[in-house]
Amino acid sequence: MATYFHEYFGVSRDSVDDYGAFNVSIINDLPLFIDPFLLFHSSNAEYQNLHESILQYIRFLRDEVVAGRVNRDRIKAWFHFPEVRQNWLGFSLVGNGGSGLGRAFANSLSENLAELFADFGAEKVSKSSHLEKVCLVRDGVGRDNISDFTTNLTLQLHIYL
Repeated sequence: MATYFHEYFGVSRDSVDDYGAFNVSIINDLPLFIDPFLLFHSSNAEYQNLHESILQYIRFLRDEVVAGRVNRDRIKAWFHFPEVRQNWLGFSLVGNGGSGLGRAFANSLSENLAELFADFGAEKVSKSSHLEKVCLVRDGVGRDNISDFTTNLTLQLHIYL
């Protein structure tokens, strides 16, 4: 069974390298991710605004949880973050959907948001709030999931800003 692009399409690995292409695995998720620190540290004001908007959304979620206005339907609408297909970071032969952050993450985030993020937006130890704190809500949330979260919110916020 072919694992990489060059194997599946019957071209040499050297040809792919010479062309300057990435010899992508066609059965695994790509080891690429979008780091929200790149938005935070960017000199581009639009990217910094997107980062701030993501933080505002986290604060919105926290405030809704604290106010008791979160139910199953709102968790599904507000707390699920599917992989964004348009960036093709979840590419494989079976599609580009990836796994994203689904029900388990959404439930963990909504259950823990008020306690773990009580001071989100008003932290005293760093220059700013950081999205990476969501890694704390559930085991197994790593850079790929943070990338899904960042990409999903960036896409949605960019559309509405």
